Amino acid sequence: MGRGNASRRLMALVAGLALVLLTACSSDDTSTPPATAGGTVAITLKEFAVATVPSSIGAGSVTFDVTNEGPDDVHEFVIIKTDLDYTALPADENGAVSEDGEGMEVIDEIEDIAVGDTQSVTADLAAGSYALICNITQTEPDDTLEAHYAEGMRTGFTVT
Repeated sequence: MGRGNASRRLMALVAGLALVLLTACSSDDTSTPPATAGGTVAITLKEFAVATVPSSIGAGSVTFDVTNEGPDDVHEFVIIKTDLDYTALPADENGAVSEDGEGMEVIDEIEDIAVGDTQSVTADLAAGSYALICNITQTEPDDTLEAHYAEGMRTGFTVT
């Protein structure tokens, strides 16, 4: 074998070894980076939905800036720590969540947020699952009872 072939083979071997070393040292972790600890969450309440941006946050001091977009009803905002499905919280015969129900802990709330208003609440949240709800019940002019939670004013929220 000539010197030229040996040099080329040695260069190919060195290049291959360098490639293996670079691959071994690189990270192929494509998972989402952990959420930052605490922070601010924008909440929008409207007939009949609760929207959050972002949909999860890191544990710590969390401020919820809650805006009622109505268009007609006063709403409230309740933070509940629970492992229960947020769509199936224990409710009374009127469709309102029993806030002292088993498997739930009410962390904090804002009552009576007028249409067009924004109010804030800050809570120290541990990692886990939460339900964010409006738990108002009201009688409509036609005497029908309207339970906001039962109408869909609820969402799940994760703290990591």
